[in-house]
Amino acid sequence: MNKIKSISLFLVGMLSIFCVYAQEASYSGTVTDVHGEPIEGATLHFNASSIYGITNTEGAFEIQNIPLGTYKISIAHLGYKKLDFEAEITENASDKNLILEGDYLSLQAVVVTGSFTSLEAKNTATSVSTLEHKRLKQIYPQGTASLLQNITGTFTDASAGEVFTKVYTRGISAAAEDDLGWYYVTLQEDGLPVSLVQHSYYSPDLFHRVDLMTQRVEAIRGGSASITAMNAPGGIYNFISPGIRNEFGGEVQVLSALQHSGNTLFKVDGVIGGPLGSNWFFNAGGHYRKDEGARDVDFTFSKRGQFKFNVIKKFDKGSLKLHGKLLDDYTNRWTGVAATNWENPEAAFGQNFNSTSLLMPEFTAAIPDSRNLQEGATNSFNPAQGVHAKDLAFGADFFQDLGNNWSLQNLIKYSNKNANWQTSISNAFVSLDNPLAYFISGASFPIGEVVFRDTQSGSEIARVNNAGILAGEPAEYIGNGTLPNDAIMGTSAWYKENKASEWMNEFSLHKKIAQHNFTGGLALGFSDTSLFTQGSFGYVTYEPNSKMLQVSLENPNEPTILLSDENGISNYGGLFFVNAEAQVSQIAAFMNDRWEITDRIDVDLGLRYEDIRHKGSKDRYAPFSQDGGLDGDATTAYDNGILAPTGDKDAFDFNYNYLSFSGGLNFKINKEASLFTRLSKGNKAPELNYYFNNFANVPINKKGEVQKITQAEFGIKYSLSDFSLTSTVFWSQLDNIGNANFEFDGDTNSIFYTPILFNTSRTLGLEWEAVYTPFRNFKFLFNGVLQNPKATEWLVYDAAGSVAVADDTTVDYSGNTLPFNPKVMFNVLGAYQLDKLSVHYKWQFMGKRQGNVANAFRLADYSISDAGIGYQFTKHISANLLVVNMFNSDGLANFFGANSFGANANGATSEFIQNNPDESFVVVPVLPRSTSLRVNYTF
Repeated sequence: MNKIKSISLFLVGMLSIFCVYAQEASYSGTVTDVHGEPIEGATLHFNASSIYGITNTEGAFEIQNIPLGTYKISIAHLGYKKLDFEAEITENASDKNLILEGDYLSLQAVVVTGSFTSLEAKNTATSVSTLEHKRLKQIYPQGTASLLQNITGTFTDASAGEVFTKVYTRGISAAAEDDLGWYYVTLQEDGLPVSLVQHSYYSPDLFHRVDLMTQRVEAIRGGSASITAMNAPGGIYNFISPGIRNEFGGEVQVLSALQHSGNTLFKVDGVIGGPLGSNWFFNAGGHYRKDEGARDVDFTFSKRGQFKFNVIKKFDKGSLKLHGKLLDDYTNRWTGVAATNWENPEAAFGQNFNSTSLLMPEFTAAIPDSRNLQEGATNSFNPAQGVHAKDLAFGADFFQDLGNNWSLQNLIKYSNKNANWQTSISNAFVSLDNPLAYFISGASFPIGEVVFRDTQSGSEIARVNNAGILAGEPAEYIGNGTLPNDAIMGTSAWYKENKASEWMNEFSLHKKIAQHNFTGGLALGFSDTSLFTQGSFGYVTYEPNSKMLQVSLENPNEPTILLSDENGISNYGGLFFVNAEAQVSQIAAFMNDRWEITDRIDVDLGLRYEDIRHKGSKDRYAPFSQDGGLDGDATTAYDNGILAPTGDKDAFDFNYNYLSFSGGLNFKINKEASLFTRLSKGNKAPELNYYFNNFANVPINKKGEVQKITQAEFGIKYSLSDFSLTSTVFWSQLDNIGNANFEFDGDTNSIFYTPILFNTSRTLGLEWEAVYTPFRNFKFLFNGVLQNPKATEWLVYDAAGSVAVADDTTVDYSGNTLPFNPKVMFNVLGAYQLDKLSVHYKWQFMGKRQGNVANAFRLADYSISDAGIGYQFTKHISANLLVVNMFNSDGLANFFGANSFGANANGATSEFIQNNPDESFVVVPVLPRSTSLRVNYTF
């Protein structure tokens, strides 16, 4: 009996276990947009559980082993409004037609940038914008800054190309208008900075390229950047890589472009991803390109590319992502073009705003390395290289739910960077009547018959008698040969080595208690960096397609004196010398509380204490002293003025520490609309250019000033089925702006920076971003900014054209309009899609900008039109024809001042222009038209 009873109990137990397992079911269906197109990568999450699923390329999903019951389910995908609903899971339950409405401003998308917790964009008290993957694929690849011009309120100057660009917002721009164009903002990849440090010709855009491994871009303008970014209170631009992909697949994209000068661009992108088994996933991809350049050059302007990957492990209550990047890329940057007519600039000297580059032609030279002259070391110099940027980076992102409303996240990255510049800097007009044309060679007395020969053919181009120039008389040609425009180009062979090894870590711990979401953590960044810069003069014809000149002094009955080498390089290493190294540490502690006061009102308050240490040294230098120069030969004058280290060093070791604050409030009016306001007080510590550009052969006995940024903003976010809007009124003030000019001393033939003066600016403005879909298949986007930027207190140092200080003065421009900030700037985009056909047209308007703080020269407004048409031939193959700057606008993006060697924008005062109405000056035009065909294959 007992045995029967035991067997019965066993059978009952087994039946119970079977029944328990039988209570599990599957849930399947498809997710489409309102036009019935499948949505790939939409995430389904069963709230209050760890059950989730992701749609495949057909928009389909199937989730197994779900216990029976009723669940609240959320479906989300970037670019679509989140769908919340309740479903009863029975055996083999399905929903065949789940539809997501378009969220054209991504207000319901979860954003991770500029906030300590992941929130829907409309629920954050920040000015946040998002560019999703589909929009990124419509943008022609002219570089990071060019892409960011699509984000409202962001001023970008991409006229130089992919690098040496400028990006800023809300008038927080002053130091970024030097040669550190990302001074106040941070460029990030997956939540960590691309680079920790900046200095002249060393900005994060050197190490960043956009390709299919960018899934989306999130941008924060000012505001919470003061407490969420490392020394970047002006904003955050975060490029986010692809995440989990449940099915194996990818995309290959081939682009071929024809540019204004008939030059071509070829680029191939690829990305592949999928599961690796047991909750492991991966993505890998990158690009290769070869670009002949948007303007006339005799070399390949850009080439090579990058490879990126990530591997993701999903845990029950967390995840681990390992990622890496290998960038090995060559590119260059466009310089200015000469113009006349201050009121309505026109290209001068046979140049053209669309096609002229004024870069040195390709050649290879060996210039003595002034750090190791005794060993006979040289640096190879070829201006066709431009900048060779290399970045090897590895990192990890770890997240874990610890239970009991605790969680932690840790972001880590190590990178090794190298940027080697070999290019020309400056391209000024230097008349043959100007003694500078000869004395800049380094020769002691280059007066008499000067001969100019083509370095390629060796043939004589012109012979000049300059015997009268010291008495103010013009130089005279001997014979029939002449130089174009009776001038040479004032340019330097600019060689730079920049290296950095960097490690960064951001750790945060989160705890939810009742209505409070607390976050605390540490951000650490360490960079070991070095810089070497050497400038030599280059003899180049002053014409659109310039030639290198071999120059010599050939007076009768006297030995021939070579003013340049066989490549046209002169005054080896005599124009500029910097050899420095630095160790930078950035340590920050932060805390934040997001308090959900009611269902409608959220408040977040945050503090960030930051300590930054700059420790390093800078070599003192002097002209190399030896009769006959480096080679001991008195007839080779080009090596007589090499600047070399003396053995003495000027050390610096300074700490900058400060407390930043940001507080915001978000009020949900209803499901469709919310209001927010925020007050922030941030700080910007100096970058390394403060030490590297200043203190020439003098002790570095004073640390730089910390700039203070105060911002207040009030905005609205509104989203309906056919209309979405975000709009923000802002006020920003920047204090302690260090300002110095880059100048040339004609007496010593040396380049120097003027002493730093500290100033203040203020900007009041309105940003907006709106999307309207008046009828099916058509989308209208309008974003921009209206602002009033003022230089409230502003002094400029006037060095009077020499390094001597006896005649120096300061000029007061307080109350003038802040330069290089438009009062009006906007984008208008119309996009139409019908079945497999898509068409779009974009109009960018850039308003007038003052060219300097003197407000003596104004850059005119301009418009740029882009257009595209695309067609989906099959499920896997699509093609897009894109035209950028289709009407070939010759808008001017920048102004460098008078067309003379060492001049700067601030030198073109009203008095100067009035006294020199016919003087030429240097402007930087926008990039010309380019037409591209892009073919995509998805699998």
